[in-house]
Amino acid sequence: MRHPPRLSALLAGVALTTASTAFAVMGTASGAAAASACTVEYSVVGQWAGGYQGAVTVTNNSAALSGWSLGFAFPAGQAVGQGWGGKWSQSGASVTVVNESWNAALGTGAEVTAGFIASWTGANTAPTAFTLNGTPCDTNTPPTPTPTTPTPTPTPTPTTPTPPPTDPTTPPTTPPTSPPPTPVTGAPELGVTGNKFTDQNGAVRRLLGVNRSGGEFMCVQGHGFFDGPVDDASVEAIADWKANTVRIPLNEECWLGLDNIKPEYRGAHYVDAVKGLVTKVLAHGMTPVVELHWTHGQYTGNSAGCSDVHASCQKPMPGARYTPAFWTSVANTFKHDKRVVFDLFNEPYPDRATSTATQAWTCWRDGGTCPGIGYEVAGMQDLVDAVRATGAKNLVLVPGLAYSNDLSQWRAYRPTDPAGNLAAAWHVYNFNTCADETCWNSTLAPVAAEVPLLAGEIGENTCGHAFIDRVMKWFDDRGLSYLGWTWNTWNCNSGPALISSYDGTPTAFGIGLRDHLRALTP
Repeated sequence: MRHPPRLSALLAGVALTTASTAFAVMGTASGAAAASACTVEYSVVGQWAGGYQGAVTVTNNSAALSGWSLGFAFPAGQAVGQGWGGKWSQSGASVTVVNESWNAALGTGAEVTAGFIASWTGANTAPTAFTLNGTPCDTNTPPTPTPTTPTPTPTPTPTTPTPPPTDPTTPPTTPPTSPPPTPVTGAPELGVTGNKFTDQNGAVRRLLGVNRSGGEFMCVQGHGFFDGPVDDASVEAIADWKANTVRIPLNEECWLGLDNIKPEYRGAHYVDAVKGLVTKVLAHGMTPVVELHWTHGQYTGNSAGCSDVHASCQKPMPGARYTPAFWTSVANTFKHDKRVVFDLFNEPYPDRATSTATQAWTCWRDGGTCPGIGYEVAGMQDLVDAVRATGAKNLVLVPGLAYSNDLSQWRAYRPTDPAGNLAAAWHVYNFNTCADETCWNSTLAPVAAEVPLLAGEIGENTCGHAFIDRVMKWFDDRGLSYLGWTWNTWNCNSGPALISSYDGTPTAFGIGLRDHLRALTP
């Protein structure tokens, strides 16, 4: 989000794929010329003692459907604990998966995938009979998977894949069981299980909360560390909204202590101030997301926020000169506390500088010399590599293009993460291009079906909350995560501000988020 001028001052257990076995349960014709109603692919994505993660992909071979219901029966007493990509229910051995509103349409030849986590005992035999809207699909009997019990070890061996090494002080991750595991108390150590955030118990978690702006601009403008108080009372006021996450924007020049920043606001002084806020957020049981907002690098092209080489506005991409060093330092600072989440870069917009989408996405991932950008760019892969080279296993969030509003090719260009702990970040305001359910269904839903998705900023410039109400409903329906912009006492006409006082008094915009978060919490 661009800022008003300052006037007064991204489950290791499930990643174990030693039992990753896919079975094609193919619809076959009862006669030589007939075609089955559907084709089903049932797969075991990961398996451990007593539990596994699975997926079912259905291809519709008949007339187009405006709603669908998949039915099958588990043959060996398996029990679904949690599912996504559809509404899951189970009665005895019989399982039913009904479409969500966003994936109800299933055209001829189209496919849909739903995932789940289930328990098993004895043998994890795959189901062999499926129906689509009550019509049987002829099936072949798939091979029976061989259960394996992976044994986590400190380092991978050539024969048995193991989860990434963890800090020796961190308790081992417990795979999900059925019924769903109990969430840990307080801020969790977040991991990725399929397309869900999970804690160290394996419980599914959502990140719901606010942004706390100030750390990105106050220091470079010479006014301090944060805009407004960040004492215990002000952080407690955030928790009182029933928020469980606080995103903290940062400035790379202030963190690295470059000499264009006033001495009292740079280097160790700045780092200590950030660490102090992170500590307070954790003390109130909330997840801190440390995020790189403003960076070094001169850009004067299309949509430039400023002509300054210094980190005084949003640049189209992070620079290779300082940003990898920033993330190396941040990761070393917080790598022993996996409760801290890393958000790599606020709002990339290389698409405004380059002439084609391929150039923009390639620049986004690989960095280097990018068309239209006059400094060497650090790509998202460079930043993931910088974080992981420190040994940090923290959750990493990776944004898209168009000020993080475009995830259309995120899956195709996503960086590789050796830790397997990567999620997508997205921003939306009522004035963005992708700001309606049609766009969300076509571009966000496929990403959210594959990886966890966090809307790191949601807001509107109306001084009301009708738009974010729609955003929150769409995300709630899919069990996704979102954070309101921003916990600052600005005039809502110059930028979405949630509060009029740091005691938590909401604005007309903020009352929508506050009441919604409170309603979600029992």
